[in-house]
Amino acid sequence: MAPGIPAALERPHFIGIGGAGMSGIAKILAQRGAKVAGSDARESATADALRALGATVHIGHAAGHLADDATSVVVSSAIRADNPELVRAAELDIPVVHRSDALASLMDGLRSIAVAGTHGKTTTTSMLAVALSELALDPSYAIGGDLEGPGTNATHGDGDIFVAEADESDRSFQKYAPEVAIVLNVELDHHANYASMDEIYESFETFVGKVVPGGTLVVAADQPGAVELTRRVRERSSVRVVTYGESEGADVRVHKVTPRGLTSEVTVVLNGKFLTFTVSVPGRHYAHNAVAALAAGVALGVPAHNLASAIGTYTGVKRRLQLKGEAAGVQVIDSYAHHPTEMAADLEAMRGAASESRLLVVFQPHLFSRTQELGTEMGQALALADASLVLDIYPAREDPLPGVTSALIIDAAKAAGADVTAVHDKAAVPAAVAGMAKPGDLVLTMGAGDVTDLGPQILDHLSS
Repeated sequence: MAPGIPAALERPHFIGIGGAGMSGIAKILAQRGAKVAGSDARESATADALRALGATVHIGHAAGHLADDATSVVVSSAIRADNPELVRAAELDIPVVHRSDALASLMDGLRSIAVAGTHGKTTTTSMLAVALSELALDPSYAIGGDLEGPGTNATHGDGDIFVAEADESDRSFQKYAPEVAIVLNVELDHHANYASMDEIYESFETFVGKVVPGGTLVVAADQPGAVELTRRVRERSSVRVVTYGESEGADVRVHKVTPRGLTSEVTVVLNGKFLTFTVSVPGRHYAHNAVAALAAGVALGVPAHNLASAIGTYTGVKRRLQLKGEAAGVQVIDSYAHHPTEMAADLEAMRGAASESRLLVVFQPHLFSRTQELGTEMGQALALADASLVLDIYPAREDPLPGVTSALIIDAAKAAGADVTAVHDKAAVPAAVAGMAKPGDLVLTMGAGDVTDLGPQILDHLSS
């Protein structure tokens, strides 16, 4: 089937078109036949991929990039009011559409699965997209990272299923009306937008309240925040709830997770029967993501045995424990983890995958607000590594906060007994790591910012 294009999105202009969320929507619109244009701060492989689909991509932001006949300007919450293209849109009286509204319109008329949670969204969404594609269901999907197989974060499929990563950070996930909602975890994060856990619970309750009549909430049975959300939902909503996890009462119970090097074997109990399948990424948290994907697909009517086998074909997402290469006997792996829970999970996964190796970490904190609130926990997570280099905070969309620096993390790490060193010059990291690493070691570059660029540079230094 080929859903139509809303009039407002026939000739859209995306500000920040190269971003993970924005580019996915732009790609799907281009594939559906829209005349897509936009701008981004720099050239990238994403910009080239969009051009290959027929989109016009300008580099830099300028009022002149916005065509007079644009039917809308699409923005994310990161776009500031003084952006020249946004100012020009107001002058031309061109409607401004938030990214979440654009994505919601793409999902209209399709059976949608929306994946939410403080962490794990990209992996779980990707597992579903890969598995449903493997089963020839030809889903559409929009993901916050590029799949290693297809190499893209979004596509328009001819099937009737749409799988989307649902962003809770700015409450935009409240715009969707899925048939199946997944909530992986509920934790305090996104401190610029949420002042308390109560606000976060209220936001997730609103998201769950948008599930279509007869739809399903798939929710973690082990994570405390998700358990509290489940209690609230069951009190106030008639939505069907399916829990998953290791808890005895879980509807889809994780019986066993067996590490197999950089993969895992997972056994679940579903409808009273045991089902075993492979997850091609290491770590218990990724195994749980796979079980969430399994439960959601079954809720949509996909046979469990077929879906479990198809999930085994998933090979990963860029930046989610992605092996960048090996040199001088040292493996370099990249992790997007930037919240303490994610950091600890990935570090524990690496420990489980290679228990005889030293684990060296290059960590770049992400956002001043997150560091202010969670810096102590980040430092404590780094104690799981044998040694860590900590970079300055990657600001992303934020301005600096007085007194908030990487020192908050470093002090906490040292208090927890960690071997940690501050590095203020990112360019010095590759040589420093090459000097530290020995054959058999694992090096993990970790964070949501441009620390990912260091992996190839570290490998070059190790090779020289």
